[in-house]
Amino acid sequence: MFDKILIANRGEIARRIIRSCRDLGILAVAVYSEADLRAPFVEEADEAVFIGGAPARESYLRVDAIINAALTKGCAAIHPGYGFLSENAMFAQGVRDAGLVFIGPSPEAIATLGDKMAAKALAVKAGVPVVPGHSEALADEEEALAAARTVGFPVLLKPAAGGGGRGMRIVYSEDQFASAILSCREETRKSFGDDRIFLERYIEEPRHIEVQILADEHGNIVHLGERECSIQRRYQKVIEETPSTAVDEGLRAEMGRVAVALAKEAGYTSAGTVEFVLAPNKRFYFLEMNTRLQVEHPVTEMVTGLDLVEMQIRIAAGEPLGLRQEDLRFNGWAIEARLCAEDPSRGFLPTTGMITRYAMPRGKNIRVDSGIGPGSVITIYYDSLLAKIVAWGKDREEARLSLIRALNGYHIEGLVTNVDFANAIVSHEGFARGQLSTHFIEENFEEGEPKLSPNPEHMGYMVIAAVLVYHTRQSLVRESLKPMMPHVGSAPVANEVHSYVVRTEEERFQVQLEGHPASRLWEITVNGVNHEVITPEFEYYRRRLVLKINGQSHMFRLQYVENHIRAFFCGIVKEVEVYSPREWRLASYMLKERKPVQENVLRCPMPGLITSVSARQGEYVRRGQELLRMESMKMESAVASPCDGIIERVLAEPGKAAETDEVLIVFKI
Repeated sequence: MFDKILIANRGEIARRIIRSCRDLGILAVAVYSEADLRAPFVEEADEAVFIGGAPARESYLRVDAIINAALTKGCAAIHPGYGFLSENAMFAQGVRDAGLVFIGPSPEAIATLGDKMAAKALAVKAGVPVVPGHSEALADEEEALAAARTVGFPVLLKPAAGGGGRGMRIVYSEDQFASAILSCREETRKSFGDDRIFLERYIEEPRHIEVQILADEHGNIVHLGERECSIQRRYQKVIEETPSTAVDEGLRAEMGRVAVALAKEAGYTSAGTVEFVLAPNKRFYFLEMNTRLQVEHPVTEMVTGLDLVEMQIRIAAGEPLGLRQEDLRFNGWAIEARLCAEDPSRGFLPTTGMITRYAMPRGKNIRVDSGIGPGSVITIYYDSLLAKIVAWGKDREEARLSLIRALNGYHIEGLVTNVDFANAIVSHEGFARGQLSTHFIEENFEEGEPKLSPNPEHMGYMVIAAVLVYHTRQSLVRESLKPMMPHVGSAPVANEVHSYVVRTEEERFQVQLEGHPASRLWEITVNGVNHEVITPEFEYYRRRLVLKINGQSHMFRLQYVENHIRAFFCGIVKEVEVYSPREWRLASYMLKERKPVQENVLRCPMPGLITSVSARQGEYVRRGQELLRMESMKMESAVASPCDGIIERVLAEPGKAAETDEVLIVFKI
């Protein structure tokens, strides 16, 4: 076994690997960039080495700096995590050439399986079903169009040299083909430095299923069941679970069998994932094989009881698996949500900032793999993934409800995240029924909001939380003023009935509240529906409130602005206003918020680096016309004109960093 390992990664996966190293008694060495000087993973490592500037190309992608750090610190092996250099065959070979052990598959396996066309050919050889298509690199548009006509529309254009959804385009008809292949090649070239593309038939209403495998250097290979990863946005996974509601025992055995066959054909060792697309008729086809640990590996660990990072390390050290397929047992259900620095209400644009408040959910069967903490600074330089929240249950519904509660209690301030969007997905009735496909988000959500109206029961519970907080705060203010007032009348009635009017953006609620803070037991009526509510002690000012409503415990996140309360519950986010009857009568005289007037400027929609500017001074542009492109958190986005008009000044410059709301272009009034 190794004495010391270098971790060539950052964030939550670096912390995850450190935990397994500790369990094995191995010293862990971290590498860090200028931006990660005070990151939690640097503090937790036994040693840490500075390797360069904030941009990944100056630090986490520097092969020489990482290998030199490992040699200088006396490490025996390097764990690449995922992302960055984890699937870089040249890096794996460099590690081997330096006399170190690469904790992953061989460079040869990475090179073969990392090339999507070569991997597809290998799958055919291993007897794995593949999607019909043109598996050779397309020379030009004419050849590509001829291949598409042969395969039949719709087709999927895919990069040969990369994954993660980058460069992929669905083409439904010939008139879309020319622009799609052009943008596919351009994005592929920028992402992977290789513009080779091929095409496959696009499977309608697909589900994304992947099979986890483990293979040692002694010829032992097992699969650890499947994971469902169909909930995706722009080919990026948002929610993952195991097992899948679409896979029965027979299908699981067959998918596992062909995954093992492919690994054997490739001479694969270490942990790996074979990805499939599952058609509605239950036929499955090979997509690709990821030659690394997956972001979603915790759900497999939760149902198998195995530590996949530990298994990777043991395999790299030459140990046999010690597992037989027939010995593996899958216990219960696990679901994972990814917490990302992005704003669902603004097209999921990346967000940055310092985390000012942070509280992770805790509890039985809840696991959080987090790379952040209070004071962490989220920059434009790295992937938007901040943490992963995993819930286990005896069955899917128990796991789902546990995850909802965990997300209800995940408190993070300082920047916008997708935590409530993820919660809205797992709270959605379609998800609860297991009616999944890779189109789930686009079919059920619009601008980051569910198309369905909020669950009335959930809305009622949010109203209860808001009214209790408002009432208790008002009562405490009155109590604090009593010493300043002459004694008048008799003692207050313990269970006096109080009436309130509650308003959200769309609805109004009549609420009656009976009880007393000292008793912690309340009878609350919302629009005529009665509820019994038990409150905990000393929770009324906190940002997380736990209430037992009708015998069930629920957690709410709350923010306070005067008599307005911003409430977060089960993916619903509402501005809640609470009024006494007298205040409600006065509310009609209050000033209404005016809609902002359209400015004559284009403001930066997100923090990032300006990569190109197509706008020119004096040019007339149309609303929606692309004026520049920006890169942030490994994602490139087009920025369009907000209006029709003539450009007066262009302030944006290629290579210049820009902050959210910074003026980039000025139009003539």
